[in-house]
Amino acid sequence: MANEYRQIIRNGLWDNNVTFTQMLALCPLMAVTSTATNGLGMGLATTFVLIISNMTISIFRNVTTPEVRIPVFVLLIAAIVTLVDMAMNAWLHELHKVLGLFIPLIVTNCAILGRAEAFASRNSVLPSMVDGLTMGLGFTFGLVVMGIVREITASGTLFANASSLLGSTFSFMEVTIIHDYRGFLLMMLPPGGFLAMGFLLAGKRILDKRISAANRRRQQIVNITPAPQHA
Repeated sequence: MANEYRQIIRNGLWDNNVTFTQMLALCPLMAVTSTATNGLGMGLATTFVLIISNMTISIFRNVTTPEVRIPVFVLLIAAIVTLVDMAMNAWLHELHKVLGLFIPLIVTNCAILGRAEAFASRNSVLPSMVDGLTMGLGFTFGLVVMGIVREITASGTLFANASSLLGSTFSFMEVTIIHDYRGFLLMMLPPGGFLAMGFLLAGKRILDKRISAANRRRQQIVNITPAPQHA
């Protein structure tokens, strides 16, 4: 059981990461990551939807017939996204205005429907919630990293306007990395998003290869090490 949860967590955060491995949800990834704050807000909203949708679909998996499961999944996800949209409009209004249409468009996020079909509809509630949490956090990680790269290169700041978008509690996150920085406008524009995504994907591929090579060397050492002999 512990190994199963460990694999679910690893898949969500790294091996099967929504953005860097599955290459899903690229529309919000490119659109809202002009700052790390926007990416964090969008990622947390999507994570909440993933957790609740996976939980709900897992609960009803045995009473949903195969013929209607996809429409049922879409309706459930749409209802959850509507509640999230209304909650953000009420309590995080400034962030809601910045993210705009992309909050309702969480309904069309292929990662959410994909996890509902591939995992939640086939597993019990707790593993489904863990899958939703880790997939959401992996997606949030991708959004925030993209936002950090684009924001620093474009304006020299980090988590700008966090206090106004997320609340005064998050004011400690606002940092000026490069003082008197004149900015690199390209990184704020869509082409900058594609450039950042390309470099991040290349970096992940290189890191994966190095991790794989290190694991192979470790396994070879284990294989050639003689077992201790007992008297």
